Amino acid sequence: MNLDIEKIKGIIFDYGGTLDTGGDHWSVVIWEAYQKAGVAVNQPEFREAYVFAERELAKTRHILPEHDFSDLLNIKMRLELQWLSENGHFPPAQVEEKAKEVAGYCYEAAKSKVAEARPVLESLMKKYPLVLVSNFYGNIENVLKDFGIDHCFKKIIESAVVGVRKPDPKIFELGVKALGIDPEETLVVGDSYGKDIVPAEKIGCQVLWIKGQGWTSADDAQTHDNIISDIKQVGEILG
Repeated sequence: MNLDIEKIKGIIFDYGGTLDTGGDHWSVVIWEAYQKAGVAVNQPEFREAYVFAERELAKTRHILPEHDFSDLLNIKMRLELQWLSENGHFPPAQVEEKAKEVAGYCYEAAKSKVAEARPVLESLMKKYPLVLVSNFYGNIENVLKDFGIDHCFKKIIESAVVGVRKPDPKIFELGVKALGIDPEETLVVGDSYGKDIVPAEKIGCQVLWIKGQGWTSADDAQTHDNIISDIKQVGEILG
């Protein structure tokens, strides 16, 4: 572990994949939900649908600020299953029913992981100011309120609001500025090597990588000195 703990004066947390899945890429959670819901498509077809929905959500404003995480998941799953249906991989008549079923499983999975993270965040916020830096759809504040962790963060830096997306280091510069400290005094905690760890280190921040199952085999093969497997370890390391 390569951390200068005595220098740390504030913490930046990622949200998606860090606080709501325990380090796993969200595709891992959704694929498991597909299997539990009996959505009979193969993994390459699913991954195409996943990419389509992500691009569609980035291009068109389907997610509104008032939407909570359940709303978001229902919209996203409907987009995925509609794409699968339109491409002949899934029965059109089952889209609405299965979208709700998959979204429900994903919501409960996220709720459980955030519940595990909450006491860690509440403990850390007594010692350090916390800022959230996330690539999200413009409704992150509602999501945090829904899961009861909105009070943990001094500031929220959301890509859809500030107009900068990871892996652009500028979004982390905004997080450091919100903390009011220097980069080397800032610890960044994230689940993505390319989107969190690399850009944070580029601007001089310290890092902890919560490494779960990634999107690609290259992600899974990547290593780093500061890998942890659970958010609880952040609290243990910082005492």
